[in-house]
Amino acid sequence: MSIRSKGRMRNFSFPGHYREYRDSDSTTTVTSVHNVQLANVLAKQKSSLIDKNMFMLYYCLLVATLCSCVNGYDTSLMGSINSYQQYRSYFGFDLHEGTPATGIVYAIFVIGNIVGSFAAGPACDVKGRRIGMFIGSLVGIVGSVIQATCVNLAGFMVGRFIVGFGVAISATAGPSYVSEMAHPAYRGSMTAIYNCFWWLGGIPGTFIPYATSGIPTSMSWRIPLWLQLIYGGLVLLLCLWLPESPRWLVANDRHNEALDVMAKYHGNNDRNSPVVLLEYREMCDDISNIGADKRWWDYRELWNTREVRYRSMLVIITAFFGQWVGNGLVSYYYPAMVRRAGVTEHKRQLLLQGFHSVVSFVGAITGALLTDRWGRRQQLMTTTGLVVIIFAIIMALNATNIEDHDASEPTAKDPTVAKIEIAFIFIFGFVYSMGWTPNQAMYPVECLRYESRAKGMGMYNFFVNIAQFYNTFVTGIALEKAGWKYYFLFIGWDAFEVIIIYFFFVETKKRTLEELTEIFQSRDPVKASLKQTRVVLRGTTVTELKPRKRDRSYRRVSS
Repeated sequence: MSIRSKGRMRNFSFPGHYREYRDSDSTTTVTSVHNVQLANVLAKQKSSLIDKNMFMLYYCLLVATLCSCVNGYDTSLMGSINSYQQYRSYFGFDLHEGTPATGIVYAIFVIGNIVGSFAAGPACDVKGRRIGMFIGSLVGIVGSVIQATCVNLAGFMVGRFIVGFGVAISATAGPSYVSEMAHPAYRGSMTAIYNCFWWLGGIPGTFIPYATSGIPTSMSWRIPLWLQLIYGGLVLLLCLWLPESPRWLVANDRHNEALDVMAKYHGNNDRNSPVVLLEYREMCDDISNIGADKRWWDYRELWNTREVRYRSMLVIITAFFGQWVGNGLVSYYYPAMVRRAGVTEHKRQLLLQGFHSVVSFVGAITGALLTDRWGRRQQLMTTTGLVVIIFAIIMALNATNIEDHDASEPTAKDPTVAKIEIAFIFIFGFVYSMGWTPNQAMYPVECLRYESRAKGMGMYNFFVNIAQFYNTFVTGIALEKAGWKYYFLFIGWDAFEVIIIYFFFVETKKRTLEELTEIFQSRDPVKASLKQTRVVLRGTTVTELKPRKRDRSYRRVSS
């Protein structure tokens, strides 16, 4: 039997999982899908984003995404209070932000994160993702109290180190939990939103210091530090009441509990629903109950086969690329950046930083909602390519409009040109967040097998912080010394990133986590990940099609 397209074709959206085309005079739909089995079960089991069980799932994911808020608040907070005269005078820093002393204070948080990365994997594997979130939050709260009550620089740096250690564990447990708990029909967007919540921490992390900057005493920066306890405290209080990840339960031979979790949150309370049966079968086939996740000291599954070496390579590349696009410059040294654009009033610098966070959050949510339509590769290549153009424009405007580039108070020749430059800094925030913010936590999780996911995310955080060490310790000094010429580095590097993404990054959209094993085991993972299968959808039946060699029409080959 052959099925040919008839009549005029038109675009049609089918439950948000793939593009399809429907004949105007036929009920038969011919489309291309990445995963025939997933498309088949999703056609049989209609899922809704607004039913009771889905809202309960949203709650579970929300608690885990608060781990991202902790990191976002801290980063934006330090970027703001670093420009306070009260803060810098209290600890005896030079009044300029781009100094070695400033870099060391930033870097001690990064060092804590690096050390914590080695504890993150075992903390999330041994007792589960929930316990990982609990431990990370508890350690972070202890560090926050120490830094908020310190009376000298040594105490402040001890607090910064402990906060960084805790964040490393939370940043491993949180995205792992979200990706493993998310409904397979919407896993891309649900997981992508995790890192978007970085900005829900970042926005108050800029506006609160703006509000307290007028206090003449050390309370101007201590109050924002005390408020850092809110996000970590919420995670600490709520995470233990969440269901455990079904993949962790399967890996630890708790199959009945795993089926109960999947039935409640993915299967409309039915253990025998098509989605639950597919997920459970793939988990049992792909997840080993004697894997390296049972041995806290065993990291071999991150490099002992060609498949996992390719996975680990992408995780490491993503760690560096996501931090070196230019976001470190904006996140940590935004006041210094807009000062070099001609904005010298401190209060206005902080206000602009706050609004920049809002714009970036809008960009991040936009990218998260579009990631399953756009695809990870296309999303990252397009936005990184646009960043090259944006930085070139910012550099040209800065070079031609700012006088005395190395002075502590640069002045703009034309205020209108300065406003245009600041507008492009805002555009950068939107574009970067639309591409990289959703993928920074999601793509590494998708690239890793279950047995090595927690340790792999610990490795990811290790290399993220190696990259951030450069951002925090070098960027401020380089910006002060090189001025607009420093943008040349980002322009060349971002162009290099686009090339690497095109040739090496695997497409992970619209596939289950377990199905990606077959992709990474193929001879050419990139080519295999881009391959789609033609199917015909008739009612709730999805049937794979193959073209006949002679007349290029389609015939049915399997169900």
